[in-house]
Amino acid sequence: MAPVADIVQWIALDWGTSNCRAWAVAEDGSILDEVRSPRGMNSVNPAEFEPLLLELIAPWLGDRQLPVVACGMLGSRQGWVEAPYRKVPCEPVDFGMARARVSDPRIAVFVVPGLRQDSPADVMRGEETQIAGFLAAEPKFDGVLCLPGTHTKWAHISAGEVVSFRTFMTGDLFAAISGHSVLKHSIGDGWDADAFHAAVADTLSRPEALAQRLFSLRSETLLFDLKGDAAKARLSGHLVGAELAAARAYWLGQDVVVIGDATSEQTYVPALAAQGITAHVVNADEMTRAGLAMAHGLQKDTVE
Repeated sequence: MAPVADIVQWIALDWGTSNCRAWAVAEDGSILDEVRSPRGMNSVNPAEFEPLLLELIAPWLGDRQLPVVACGMLGSRQGWVEAPYRKVPCEPVDFGMARARVSDPRIAVFVVPGLRQDSPADVMRGEETQIAGFLAAEPKFDGVLCLPGTHTKWAHISAGEVVSFRTFMTGDLFAAISGHSVLKHSIGDGWDADAFHAAVADTLSRPEALAQRLFSLRSETLLFDLKGDAAKARLSGHLVGAELAAARAYWLGQDVVVIGDATSEQTYVPALAAQGITAHVVNADEMTRAGLAMAHGLQKDTVE
């Protein structure tokens, strides 16, 4: 097989808060190579973006200029270049990408803007690209997309547009509580599915009791030797239950698709199933690449 540098046509880049992923893409859209880095935007200052990217993709570069189509937090105000938010309702991706300033002539970097909602105030960066990737395969979809993560999004989709969305800090809260609160002494590494389901149902029915339910995990650890896997699953279940209670208007009676991974299949899918909602999971990485491919096609059309 020819070296990647000889056949790569463009580079797909997802640079988020906590990590960075890049893919070398062939003319037919196939993935030639992939690299990942733990250097997310939180650990990178603006002057480091270009040298870090060049280090990651060095084996893919030749003498010609390659377009790099990117999404994620590198387009934020604190990122490489600010890609101003587009206001919903709108299509998830369009022609208006921001171009980052670079010194190396071998790359041209285009950044997909995020989306904004004014009332209630909300923003997204990166998820709009996953939504675009999903709609590329399901252009007639009318329903709700759930995008679990550090900041989980629920997006209402209709007529190819993001109509509205809500963000929940469920993943952030789980990380903060399990790692930096008194519950860090109770949380284990395993998983207890029954404990998760019970906690979801409990908090979904009584979300106002969330704070008390969380401390009970510590109390039960001390008094009744609650196992770490059950404590972890219950913490997750309580937080997901509170999220579902607040997002009820998004999922109740809707066609719901989860853009996620294996973790989503053991959390959001069964939690929704218990409420009578049959949701299936589509792979988040695949949706990101598909959305970046759509953005690349738009960028290519504007250049040509």
